[in-house]
Amino acid sequence: MSAPVAPAREQAAPEAARVPAAPVRSGRLVRRAAVSLVIGLVMLPPLFPLYWMLVSALKGPEELQKTPPTWFPADVTFGAFSEVFSVVPFGRAFLNSALIAGVSTLSVLVTSVMAGYVFAKYHFRGRDVIFWAVVATMFLPPIVTLVPLYWLVSTMGLADSYAGVMLPWLANAFGIFLMRQFIADVPDELIDAARVDGAGEMRILWGVVTPLLRPALVSLAVFAFVFHWNNFLWPLSILQDDGKFPVVLALGQLLSYSTSVRYQNVVMAGALIASVPTILVFLLAQRVFVQSVSRTGVKG
Repeated sequence: MSAPVAPAREQAAPEAARVPAAPVRSGRLVRRAAVSLVIGLVMLPPLFPLYWMLVSALKGPEELQKTPPTWFPADVTFGAFSEVFSVVPFGRAFLNSALIAGVSTLSVLVTSVMAGYVFAKYHFRGRDVIFWAVVATMFLPPIVTLVPLYWLVSTMGLADSYAGVMLPWLANAFGIFLMRQFIADVPDELIDAARVDGAGEMRILWGVVTPLLRPALVSLAVFAFVFHWNNFLWPLSILQDDGKFPVVLALGQLLSYSTSVRYQNVVMAGALIASVPTILVFLLAQRVFVQSVSRTGVKG
């Protein structure tokens, strides 16, 4: 009598297991939709200024005067983007920013890797004291060092020059700290093996250690480029020639036109153009960073 019962139970079990499949799948879809909604809501505040700059730049002066303001341009016009380059020397300022930010970022990467390698892998008297003294400079407000830096650069005869703008920022305490922490995790056995093979210290640094720092280097490059591209106070203090102004100072000149409704779209167009390089650098670096982390994980 008990023999026929067992197959019935075996057949009922798979059927019972199939019943919750649809509710589980629908529950996952609901959770994913809720997560996507939350992410979208979180992204709205930081993306709204970019959207408003774009919409305002595409409007005409008459539409900008409407109250309440329109969320979409009724008549799309691109004249403000060309007018930016005629109102102020925006093209020259754009090239100046590219030069200053590019050279400064490259210098920060080189000096940070070299100093981080020394602090991480060399042992000498006073190493920790010097390192923490460098780190302590991160806590100094920039306004505190403005006057001493201006006096130093002016004394060297570098005022109102590209070199004077870049000189105080060719090395970065945060970059040194970041590289030191990453290089400290590089196995000493790997460096010792390179030395046994006859490699010099510079070859070890740039050929063995640096390739392992790619994620950290990409992150530091993004931080440094954005900082130097947006740096306003120091160029304003050290430069007098309009032809050497970076793009942030050119935007300051554009702001003098913002009192007139006729030029508000021009100001927004200039701000949008100035934001493009930093956005592109972040997007490209984000992709490289993700690829670097995934490759590092695969290689183990």
